[in-house]
Amino acid sequence: QVQLVESGGGSVQAGGSLRLSCAASGATYGTNYMAWFRQAPGKEREGVAAISTGGGSTYYADSVKGRFTISQDNAKNTVYLQMNSLKPEDTAMYYCASGWLSTVVAGSSPRILDEYEYSYWGQGTQVTVSS
Repeated sequence: QVQLVESGGGSVQAGGSLRLSCAASGATYGTNYMAWFRQAPGKEREGVAAISTGGGSTYYADSVKGRFTISQDNAKNTVYLQMNSLKPEDTAMYYCASGWLSTVVAGSSPRILDEYEYSYWGQGTQVTVSS
């Protein structure tokens, strides 16, 4: 089992920045990808960014490219999501997730941001962006 704990959410005005953190513990050796997802009220959960914990490759949803950056500190088993130039439409509950993605899945960018590929989830942290 893997435990994930997110932190860093909050309220910010449009154009501002926030940094989310996700600390992983437990059997992290059984996972090779970590990702951030978000879900706004009344909408489906969507993948935001993912990182290969071994190689460091990163993947982003088109809606956040150029504004969000996912990174990791392997020594701390922590993944970060730096969010800049925030927009009201970024308002959502943000979830950290981890899982083991096969070589086939990892070779398909859309599937890397598919929630069904991830086995472990954090409790979420709220991000609210006001205009």
